[in-house]
Amino acid sequence: MLAPMRYSLESIETFLTVLELGSVTAAAARLNLSKSVVSKRVADLELALGVALFRRNAGRISPTEAAERLAGRMRPALGELQSAAESAAWGGAGPEALRGTLAIAAPMSFGTLHLTAILARFAALHPELQLRVDYDDRARDLAREGFDLALRIGQSPGTALMARKLCEDRSIACAAPGFLDRHGRPGSPADLAGLPVVGYSHLANAELWQFRQGGTLIQPAVRERIAVNNGEAMRDIAEAGLALAMLPGFIAAPAIAAGRLEQVLPGIETRSLPVVAVWPPVQPMPAKLRALIDHLAHELGGVAPWLRQLG
Repeated sequence: MLAPMRYSLESIETFLTVLELGSVTAAAARLNLSKSVVSKRVADLELALGVALFRRNAGRISPTEAAERLAGRMRPALGELQSAAESAAWGGAGPEALRGTLAIAAPMSFGTLHLTAILARFAALHPELQLRVDYDDRARDLAREGFDLALRIGQSPGTALMARKLCEDRSIACAAPGFLDRHGRPGSPADLAGLPVVGYSHLANAELWQFRQGGTLIQPAVRERIAVNNGEAMRDIAEAGLALAMLPGFIAAPAIAAGRLEQVLPGIETRSLPVVAVWPPVQPMPAKLRALIDHLAHELGGVAPWLRQLG
């Protein structure tokens, strides 16, 4: 008779953390453990399963195919166990009882300009809850990378994730007042043709520079003078008077309200940019995750706070 496999939830969580971060050192730092404890937990799991989970070479590790397959099934299973425990232990208690960790991903500029303050207020309400926040403009694979929640702006959440729309942002064409004094103030999208603009590295100009008039899509043939991969850098270039920019409202609105930028073609419809919270489908939903989503909806609901500055 085969001996039963013996492994712990701690060893599974440690294995998934090493896989996510790509190193024992990083996993040890996140889990607040020594590297030797992390290595032993992974080795114990490999022994219990009878399979190698990582290739080790000159101090570096890389996951085996078996590790990838195992993680694909273990992540949702571990999430279900954690959710069940939280529901049993804290589901009926007040919000002050929320504990554990929430991992959150969001776009860089939105995070630094708006989300950090919102999360700080949430953290103040729940002192026993730990938040791990990652700002990056890439669309993260939530299940694979261990995130509980992500905010996405102007993107389809897809069918594999649960989603809740928090508010509606929009693109805003803008430029420094001095730039418009030199080049003139456009009266229609056609007037933008040939003018220098700031490009966004993650999106083609034909997708970025879009207007709608009478139901017709208009994509003026603008001239890209400089391209960057960050919205705040685009704003700074526009403020310097070098080019026009098409920015998300959450970046453009404060600069317009302060007079550093001027809105171009304000009466013409631009791209809609829904701000959406997305999360892996976990049932029952952990109380801590539900509380965070409700907090975000309360803070951002209705007219987006930054657009209120424009009247």
